[in-house]
Amino acid sequence: MEAVLAYLRRAIESGEYAVGDKLPSEAALSKEFEVSRSVIREALRGLQALGLTESKTGKGTFVIAAGPAEHPTFGPYSARDLIEVRRHVEIPVAGYAALRRSSDQLDLLVHLLDRMDAEADNTAWVALDSLFHITIAQASGNPAFGKVIEEIRDALARQSSFLNQLGGRRELSNIEHRRIVSAIADGSESGAVEAMTAHLEHVEDALTSIVRTSSEKTP
Repeated sequence: MEAVLAYLRRAIESGEYAVGDKLPSEAALSKEFEVSRSVIREALRGLQALGLTESKTGKGTFVIAAGPAEHPTFGPYSARDLIEVRRHVEIPVAGYAALRRSSDQLDLLVHLLDRMDAEADNTAWVALDSLFHITIAQASGNPAFGKVIEEIRDALARQSSFLNQLGGRRELSNIEHRRIVSAIADGSESGAVEAMTAHLEHVEDALTSIVRTSSEKTP
C-alpha cells in the first residue's frame, strides 16, 4: 500500500495527474500494480487523507490539489482537529485514570496491551487501539470524557491506520502505551500525564513528517 500510495502521490505532485483529472479505477490500478483491490482502496484513502484527491460516489476519484494539505483529514475531522481535542481531553484523562481507575479497568488495559503486542493484522490492531483509548477515558471516572472519545473514534481509527501504514507507528505506539499504563498502575497522575503527552507529541510529529516528506519511493 505504501508503495502504491507513494507512486500515485508522486504522479500527482509531478503533474502526471493534474488537478481535475480522474484517477484510474480501483480495478485498473489493481491490475497495473498487481495487488488486491483492498490495497488500492487503502492507498486511495491515503491520498484523500493527504488532501490530494476527492472520492465522488459513482464517479470515481479526482485530483483536487497538486500537493498535500497542511493537515490530513480523517472522515469529518482534520489531524489538527484531533490533536487539539486529544491534548485537552486525553492528557488530563490519563491523570484522572491514574487516580480513579478500578482494578478491572487496569486489568483490561494490560490485556489490551498484550493483545496489541501480539497482533499482526493492522485492522485488528487499530480496533484494539481505539478500545485502549476509550478504556482510559472510562477509567477517568467521568462519562463525559468517554463520550468525547467515542465521537471521534472512527477518525482516530483512520488516523492510526494511516500512521501505521506510512509512519511505522505501531511498535512505537505499543511502547508508549505501556508507559501510559505503567503510570496509571502506579497511581502517578503526573507520570500518566507526561506519558500521554509524549505519546500525542510523537503522533503529531509522525503526521508532520508524512505530510512534508516528498514522495521519492517507487513500487
